[in-house]
Amino acid sequence: MASSMGVTLLPLFLVFLATITAHSLNNNHPTCYTDEEEHDSTLKVFHISSQCSPFRPKTQLSWAETVLKMQTDDQTRFTYLSSSLLLVAPGGGGKSFVPIGSGRQIVQSPTYIVKAKIGTPAQTLLLALDTSTDMAMVPCSGCVGCASSAPPFAFAKSTTFTSLKCGASQCKQVQNSCLGTACLMNMTYGASSIAANLAQDNITLATDTVTGFSFGCIQKAVGTSLPPQGVLGLGRGSLSLLSQSKSLYKSTFSYCLPSYKSPKFSGTLRLGPIGQPKNIKYTPLLTNPRRPSLYYVKLVGIKVGPKLVSIPPSAFALNPNNGAGTIIDSGTVFTRLVTPAYTAVRDEFRRRVGRNAVVSSLGGFDTCYKVAIAKQVPTMTFIFEGAELSMKQENFLIYSSTGGITCLAMSASPSLNVIANMQQQNHRILFDLPNSRIGISAESCS
Repeated sequence: MASSMGVTLLPLFLVFLATITAHSLNNNHPTCYTDEEEHDSTLKVFHISSQCSPFRPKTQLSWAETVLKMQTDDQTRFTYLSSSLLLVAPGGGGKSFVPIGSGRQIVQSPTYIVKAKIGTPAQTLLLALDTSTDMAMVPCSGCVGCASSAPPFAFAKSTTFTSLKCGASQCKQVQNSCLGTACLMNMTYGASSIAANLAQDNITLATDTVTGFSFGCIQKAVGTSLPPQGVLGLGRGSLSLLSQSKSLYKSTFSYCLPSYKSPKFSGTLRLGPIGQPKNIKYTPLLTNPRRPSLYYVKLVGIKVGPKLVSIPPSAFALNPNNGAGTIIDSGTVFTRLVTPAYTAVRDEFRRRVGRNAVVSSLGGFDTCYKVAIAKQVPTMTFIFEGAELSMKQENFLIYSSTGGITCLAMSASPSLNVIANMQQQNHRILFDLPNSRIGISAESCS
């Protein structure tokens, strides 16, 4: 995969797809939230397949087909995350070929989405929430090859829209080319390619407005692996929302992702330090110079039920030479653990289920059962330095719609541990960049 990135498919889970489809069919007039529900720098976060999303699947796949598609999309994103190394110029004193605010990042499928208003007069767009993307990308009117499932941004109707020039400081922060004086960005994703102008306009999130917000205005898309919606980049790069709104949000935000069992699939994104939870445990936020935009944390152990699994510390170690370590990511669906850690967790899980239970596989999942798993493995806990992510079964098991198959929703990784969004559901994850820490606490937001 070349340089693209963002928001991947989220738990369109098994039971989940059947549930939401039935709910939508039985509810011809779904009650979706209104603008009045968004206030005090807090936005609703809803799932790609919620009844309020124009991107929800038009056709219903079988359970196995759904899981396999999710795994394929997830693998594409994981490949990007594990290969997005910062390229350092030989003898360049640390100068990078690809600046941190690269803008070469686009995603294949959305997971959780928020509403944003761009331009004057304001136009409402749906943007995928992504903590591993450095800048916003928006399909613009006239785009050749963009999806038609949601209206594009009609930039010509905005009196505050500006197309940035090649000499602009923002243009120097992206991999660009110039056509005349316009700052252009060319990106690839899988078998797809994207051409965008670097532009500026006002963006309103809940009741807050960021003026002169820089983003990619997509003009051309070739291929079939592009997202139908825009992307809101919440990474650590120089053109991310956090970097462009420091005076407003103080480089602080949190989210609570809803469970796939929630009928509305609606959580919250809270921007800025005001209103963040006080009673929350923190773990230090780390930085890996090989992947400086990603949110690294120090994972120190994993419990399966009450048992602390024996895992070599090297499986969790931060390695600036190859980018290894542990990241928290909002777009990956299923957690990946480096092989020694995953094998130890999987084997303890299998032991607790029972040695006589027949183990089968489904795509990338190698631990699936046709027997009920109830009390054997009630919880799983990721232990970080100073904080824990304690998960119920819905955070690490997936079930077929008929209840006939249950799979451990994790897999092995060659080098990078990724704490994914299924495992984060119904938790408040707080990103506090000024204090270099990430907060974690259980919260029911479904």
